[in-house]
Amino acid sequence: MSLLPFKKKAAPAEAVSNAELEAFLEGYSIEVMPRTAAKVEDFTGLLPAETRVYIAHIEGTPIEEMVETAKRLNADGYKVMPHFPARIIKDKAVLADWIARYQGEADVKQALLLAGGVAEPHGDFESSMQLLETGLFDQAGFTHLHVAGHPEGNKDIDPDGSDANVMEALHWKSRFNNTTDAQMALATQFAFEAGPIIAWADAIKDAGVDIPVHIGIAGPAKLQTLIKFAIACGVGPSLKVLQKRAMDVTKLLLPYEPTEVLSELAAHKAAHPDFNIERVHFFPLGGIKTNAKWAIAHGGAAAQPVNPMETPE
Repeated sequence: MSLLPFKKKAAPAEAVSNAELEAFLEGYSIEVMPRTAAKVEDFTGLLPAETRVYIAHIEGTPIEEMVETAKRLNADGYKVMPHFPARIIKDKAVLADWIARYQGEADVKQALLLAGGVAEPHGDFESSMQLLETGLFDQAGFTHLHVAGHPEGNKDIDPDGSDANVMEALHWKSRFNNTTDAQMALATQFAFEAGPIIAWADAIKDAGVDIPVHIGIAGPAKLQTLIKFAIACGVGPSLKVLQKRAMDVTKLLLPYEPTEVLSELAAHKAAHPDFNIERVHFFPLGGIKTNAKWAIAHGGAAAQPVNPMETPE
C-alpha cells in the first residue's frame, strides 16, 4: 500500500501563536554551498551560535573547497554537516580520504549522506545505504548521520510514481538507526503545503520508521525562482501552491515567504507534541541573508546575534 501523502487526507490546520512558531524554529538548520558561503562576509551576524550548517556538495566542486568552507564555519562556532553524495564518490578509499580531511582540518563530526543529483554513479556507490555499510562513519566517531527523506515521493527512485523503493530504503535506514551510536534524522526535500507533510510524517511513523524528521523548507525567494527550483528538484503535489499563487497577478511580483506552511506545522506540533518532525531545515533559495533575516524576524530570542543597525539586505 502506498504511503504517499496526497493519498491520505490530512487534519485541518490549527491556529498558531508566535511562541509556538518560535519554538518550532528553535535549532533550525540551513544549507550553503562553497560559492554562496564565499559571498557572506560574516556568518556570525546572520546565524545563531551553534546553528547546524549543511554544506551542499554539487558535482564538480573540489573537495578542497568543501573542506575550506567547513573549516571556516567550524571556526565561527557552527555545527558543520557536509553532504556526502554517494554517486560522486569513486570508492571507499576516496570516502575515507574525505572523512579524514574533514575531521583533520575542520573537526567535522556530522554528515548528510544521500545518493546525489547525478544519474550515473562515478564509481562504486549509488546510495547512502552503501556509504553507511562501509562502517567508516561509525569508525571515525561521527555523532550525527542524517539521510534523505521525501515527503512527496521521488521519481528518480520510484519512476512508476509509487513510493515502494523509498519506503524500502526508509525501513533499511530505520534498522541501521538501531545499530549505530550516531544520532540519525531524516533531512527532507522541501515542500510548500503542510497537509501532505503532516500526512507523510504520520504515515512513516505508523509504518514503523522511527527516525526524527528535519523538514525541508524553502526560504523566502522570488516566486519564479522557487518554481524553477521546485520543478528541477522534483517537488510533487505541493507545487500547485506556487502555481496557484503565480496565477494571481496581485501576488505574482511579491516574494514567497514560508510563514503559512511553518505556522501550520508549528500549530500541529504544539497540538501533538509527539509529532515526529523535530527541526526545520532551510534551503535558502532566495539567498542566505534573506533567509536569515526572515528567521530572525520570526524566531524571536532564538535568533538574536544580528546587530539591529546592520540588518542584512
